[in-house]
This record gives sequence, C-alpha cells and structure tokens, in this order.
Amino acid sequence: MKRHGKRYRAAADIARQAGQIRDLAEAVRIVKQTAHAKFDETIVVSSHLGVDPRHSDQLVRGTVVLPHGTGKSLRVLVLAKGDKAKEAEEAGADFVGAEDYVQKIQQGWLDIDAIVATPDMMGEVGKLGRVLGPRGLMPNPKSGTVTFDVAKAVKELKAGKIEFRVDKGSNVHAPVGKASFGEAQLLENARTFLRELMRARPAAAKGAYIKTLTISATMGPGITLDPATVTADLGH
Repeated sequence: MKRHGKRYRAAADIARQAGQIRDLAEAVRIVKQTAHAKFDETIVVSSHLGVDPRHSDQLVRGTVVLPHGTGKSLRVLVLAKGDKAKEAEEAGADFVGAEDYVQKIQQGWLDIDAIVATPDMMGEVGKLGRVLGPRGLMPNPKSGTVTFDVAKAVKELKAGKIEFRVDKGSNVHAPVGKASFGEAQLLENARTFLRELMRARPAAAKGAYIKTLTISATMGPGITLDPATVTADLGH
C-alpha cells in the first residue's frame, strides 16, 4: 500500500480542513501553503468539463497569454527561411532554421519546449508528425504556431502563452504559475485562464460546463473549488 510522506500528509490536512472553497483568491492562498517540495512547484488549475470530446463540435481548445507568465523560460524553435528566419532571431527565438532542424529532430534532438513554423515549411514539418504529435510540439494554426508573423508568435510564447485542450476524459489542465509567485500574480493568471476557458465553451455543450474545479501544486493535493461560484465571480 502506497504511503505518502510527511510533507504531503501535512498538505493534505490543509486541503481537507479547507473543504470546498468558494473564493478563488482563498484557494490561491491555501495552495501556496501546500507547496512544500524542495523545488519551485508549478501551480495547475484542473477542471472536468461537461462535454463529450468524442464529438468534434464539443472539443475545447484554446490559447491564452498569462499576464505574469508561467515562470518557465521556454526554448523556442522557429522553422523558417530568409527574412522570416531573421525576424525570428530578432524576436528572441532560441533556435532558427529550416530543413537542417527537421533533420536534427529526425535524428533525436528535442531540446525545445515549443515550435513555430511558417506555412511554407509545413511540408517538411509534416514528416515529424509521429515524433512531435505525442509530445504536443506539432505546430498548429489554431494555436498560432503556424504563421508568417513569427515575431509575434515567439514574443507571445516567451511572454507566457499557454495552450489548453480537453483530453479524452473531458479534463483540462493548465499551468498558471509557480509556487514562488505572489498571490496576486497567481490569482490574475488563474482568472485569465478561466475566463478564456469559459469563452471556449462549445455551443453544443449542454448543462453545467465546468463540473469540477481544483487548483494544486505539483506535489500537493488538489484544493477543491465551487465551479458555479468561481465562474459567476468572473462574470460568467
């Protein structure tokens, strides 16, 4: 039988005593108390949605730039040529290239967190589908990572742009910062994400949209929130 360590049990006690929270600010305050790991834990907002992702008209997907970033410095690769490659370099991309990086990835190189590609490079990028797809690295027009405006794409990613998508179990998870962030920063990031999640509600979704809502640190227990109250406070 699996046994949790003292730190987790202490954090779990805090979560149990808190019960279901009706105020997002209070949940942020509590989740910071549960982050006891020796590293800077990521704070994640998770929700179970009232959608059926098996139906294309009920898929939930979107992107949002968090006001205070994610706390993680992304390594961005831009696959582009000519002037667009120069634009990417000037915008702060960590790696810029074309067929040379496609070949490098085919050989096993994946020291990156995001890839931006110009539309004319997608013929080459398509060869990497089996490698990049499972890792969530495949450029996609819907997420703004297939574009000729590479400078904007790079700057948004560096500024804290995240992508969210409902999984097969109708769940969505999104990082909203680090445990070292101030409460105000985490709160603003969480509110920004939740507003975007609400805007992404499919027209075909019926009944309650956000059925459950929790916020947690990487190694900590989930702090349960009341979805109806939280979303009402956000203006939805």
